[in-house]
Amino acid sequence: MRYHLRFVFIILIWLIATPVAAINLVRDADIEHALTELSRPILIAAGLSPAQIKILVLDSSALNAFVVDHRHIFVSSGLILRSKRPSMLQSVIAHEAAHIANGHVTRRSQNMASARNAAAFGIALGIMTGALSGDYAAGGTVALGASNSAQRLFLSHTRAEESAADRAALSYMTRAGIDPRGMSEVLDIFVGQENLSAARQDPYTRTHPLSRDRSRAVTAFAQAQETRQADPKALYWHARATGKLAAFTRKPSQTLKAKQSVTSADIHHMRRAVALSRQGKLDEALLEISKAEKLRPKDAYYKDLKAELLMRHKRFGASAKAYAQAVQLAPQNALIRAGYGRALLANKQDARALSTLKKARSQDFRNLRMLRDLAVAYAKQGQNAMASLVTAERYALQGKIKDAKLHAKRASDRLPTGSPSWQRAQDVLDTLPK
Repeated sequence: MRYHLRFVFIILIWLIATPVAAINLVRDADIEHALTELSRPILIAAGLSPAQIKILVLDSSALNAFVVDHRHIFVSSGLILRSKRPSMLQSVIAHEAAHIANGHVTRRSQNMASARNAAAFGIALGIMTGALSGDYAAGGTVALGASNSAQRLFLSHTRAEESAADRAALSYMTRAGIDPRGMSEVLDIFVGQENLSAARQDPYTRTHPLSRDRSRAVTAFAQAQETRQADPKALYWHARATGKLAAFTRKPSQTLKAKQSVTSADIHHMRRAVALSRQGKLDEALLEISKAEKLRPKDAYYKDLKAELLMRHKRFGASAKAYAQAVQLAPQNALIRAGYGRALLANKQDARALSTLKKARSQDFRNLRMLRDLAVAYAKQGQNAMASLVTAERYALQGKIKDAKLHAKRASDRLPTGSPSWQRAQDVLDTLPK
């Protein structure tokens, strides 16, 4: 789906500068699918559409989650890995969904234009980077006024909003058959944070005012409910998301020493495949992923992982074949299709790569690596104006305003006036601050 929405008006209190240390997104088809499965019953209970709300992972060890518009819920990788059971992670999603359902983001999203194009989304990422780090300059976002005031406007919620979101989230969880004790366990992690200095606080406390009254209310509600057994499906997808994240972020030796999970043998093989690949042992890694595939032969995400591991070890032809199989199983998944395009490009199948990457971009514009590959593919086909346009969008996503405007202007001057591509260039030029 392609977005061509300009800002109604620019965020007047913000200027975006080139990031010093930008927060990146973890774009992984398997992990995002797992989060979709975990969030689906919650979003339905909240009266929201699972097809319209994307759960995205921030590559940050800080513990935080928040929304900036009606279409995205952001959760840090650190918070995902800290969740010991699915109900804990689902409670975080439920709380953020409540902010959307209760209209708490309306006052912000009116200014953010729902981050529906690359430039607007880049601004949102810059703001979030500042919130996570506590350093708005390092996040590429400089407030004209005090940073605390800016944070309150765009990310933080009032205590009243937080309490209302807690109550709504608990009702969603109850209706969805999810144990509300998960929310109590999450709040326990943050109790006491407000007594620390700002420099020592976890960012969650800065964006989600926590009080012991809130914690007591949630705990009392949870204790009054009957104990609920976790849904086996939720247990599986939680184990898969946390297992894959851990395999890619922790020491391979630690992953290889882990005993087989009681949740599912295929996750154990997947984790070992990632760890062995990171140690340079491709053949052993492929053997492990083949074991996972045998247990789930129609699983597009294991074929996607196999293709990725082959790609990392420069087996481009074999990677392209594996990606083709994954695309057949999940044709609507933009990340898998983007990986296929990258493999085709590396295998010097430039025309097919361009066609594939264009389709991936039309499905999801928020993938930096895809945009880089797409620009290369356009350039190889002699379509330099389009290469400039896609490069402008990539820089906009990164908050690199000067570079984004330079390439957008170059594209705008060369593209047919009024064409969809020309309009995308205008989105970058018009959305970003002067």
